[in-house]
Amino acid sequence: MTAYVFPGQGSQFPGMGKDLYENFSKAKDMFHKANNILKFKITDIMFEGTEEELKQTNVTQPAIFLHSVILAELMGDNFKPDMVAGHSLGEFSALVANKTLSFEDGLKLVAKRASAMQKACEITPSTMAAIIGLEDKVVEEVCKEIEDEIVVPANYNTPGQLVISGTEKGIDLAIEKLKALGAKRALKLKVGGAFHSPLMEPARAELEKAIRDTKFEEGICPIYQNVTGQPVNDPEIIKTNLIKQLVSPVKWTQTMQNMLADGVDKVVEVGPGKVLQGMFKKIDRKIETESAKV
Repeated sequence: MTAYVFPGQGSQFPGMGKDLYENFSKAKDMFHKANNILKFKITDIMFEGTEEELKQTNVTQPAIFLHSVILAELMGDNFKPDMVAGHSLGEFSALVANKTLSFEDGLKLVAKRASAMQKACEITPSTMAAIIGLEDKVVEEVCKEIEDEIVVPANYNTPGQLVISGTEKGIDLAIEKLKALGAKRALKLKVGGAFHSPLMEPARAELEKAIRDTKFEEGICPIYQNVTGQPVNDPEIIKTNLIKQLVSPVKWTQTMQNMLADGVDKVVEVGPGKVLQGMFKKIDRKIETESAKV
């Protein structure tokens, strides 16, 4: 069984998508459509922009979404997933690729999500940190112990690699405690705010209406969603989980474990980078992985 997986924020790079634009007329059409929907020339930033310009949330999220979704579209009949999943933002790419969402609706939701998250980041100074080399339950306990600040598990990436999210002060306190408990690494990430935490509640509220008002179909295969790590095909349940996603942890470790338990033996990463392939290899070294090709 083959799983197609879609990366999230952080996998962007200067020049991304330019080869697709120059070599495939279908890609060119989709990029032009995206410029019109977004009301700015995202192609200019993707193809010619600096790393710094690509890092802005309102650019990064649609850029990664476009690279992934256009790549999946160009695969044509070779795109045959038994299951799909996406890491955080990548969940939107996965939902377009498996036909739950249309390209246009998916892009509009991603643009809305990026702008809502940006606004939420500006309300409270907040950040995230990667904690490596401790058991999940140890990190979870430390998060619970910190009083008067918000600190929560945000991304369960692989066993022994958990990203936490919260207020600046809360993250600093957590890093101190986790280092004392023997974390191999506990370092702040270069992100604009506390994604997948209660501090994203204003963004969740803003995105909820947009998601509720968008048409979701039954996809061509199940999607393993971040909020539960479980396969879903029901459009209404998918919507509910997608709304919760902004304020809930990304259960990627659980997603990979469930996919493997359900029989996946090949993983294809669709979009920029190879981060998700590396994560699967940490769970099962024998798993066959590859990047999507057209």
